[in-house]
Amino acid sequence: MNYKHLHYFLQVAKLGGVLRASEQLHLSPQTISGQIQLLEEALGTPLFARSGRGLALTEAGRMVLGYAEDIFSIGTELAEAVRDFPRQGKLLALRIGVADAVPKAIACRLIEPATQLPEPVRIVCREWKLDTLLAELALHRLDLVIADAPIPRDVSVRAFNHRLGSSGVSFFAAPSLLASCTGPFPACLDGAPLLLPAEESAVGQRLRAWLHARSLRPRVVGECDDSALAKEFGRRGMGIFVGSTVLERDIEKQYGVRVLGAAPEVMEEFFAITVERRITHPCVTAITEAARNELFAPPARRRARPAAA
Repeated sequence: MNYKHLHYFLQVAKLGGVLRASEQLHLSPQTISGQIQLLEEALGTPLFARSGRGLALTEAGRMVLGYAEDIFSIGTELAEAVRDFPRQGKLLALRIGVADAVPKAIACRLIEPATQLPEPVRIVCREWKLDTLLAELALHRLDLVIADAPIPRDVSVRAFNHRLGSSGVSFFAAPSLLASCTGPFPACLDGAPLLLPAEESAVGQRLRAWLHARSLRPRVVGECDDSALAKEFGRRGMGIFVGSTVLERDIEKQYGVRVLGAAPEVMEEFFAITVERRITHPCVTAITEAARNELFAPPARRRARPAAA
């Protein structure tokens, strides 16, 4: 298909006729009519039909118009990207997909080391369902997917799991709830108001099994897909909530709550998923190394984090 013919077609369709398009393009009406006829022959269908003294798009013509607008819009973006390349080319780009089940605080801590490289980094983050992110990864629209589970077995995507680490969960309560949480942990959870992760999430299933195994029957006051929303409800005293044990101090400080106890058996696992078996992107390398040596490392192995400037 000749894209010059497609351009002539787009102008005629937008301007409402061959004569106006010829004036815009500084070509004769006969030339434009001939080029559109060649396009129709290439596509095997008429794109315009006579309507009084003018032309009207056929059903096929309306479909082609949509594609033509997309094609030339992308062409404009390409020209702008090339024009800006000398300025933007100095930035190291990192396109990250974060599965919506990953707590936002964990995602931020995982991504943070990529922003501390010597060269400037431009990060683009997308939060979706894991299967959607893996499809984007397969099309090379993402460099990395951060997930709370490895690639599902029923997903046929050629990619590789890089385990970042794991954490148990801790239970937190606002000061207004502490007085009612009597007795030792975890017995104090029995009958207490509790905010649970969504039942279909990996940590939600493990947490329910953990409670059942200990014959604990808390009063479930809410279920949240978004862990940040659960923390906000918990901060307001709506119920006890859970968070990653590795972030205990951060959660206590940010939400003004206290730790009741921890369940190390309820493991949250985190993975970096890439199309590379061996990681080469410097930002992804920084993320994986910091996760294993700092965030999820046993306390004795953790490297000291640099002091804030």
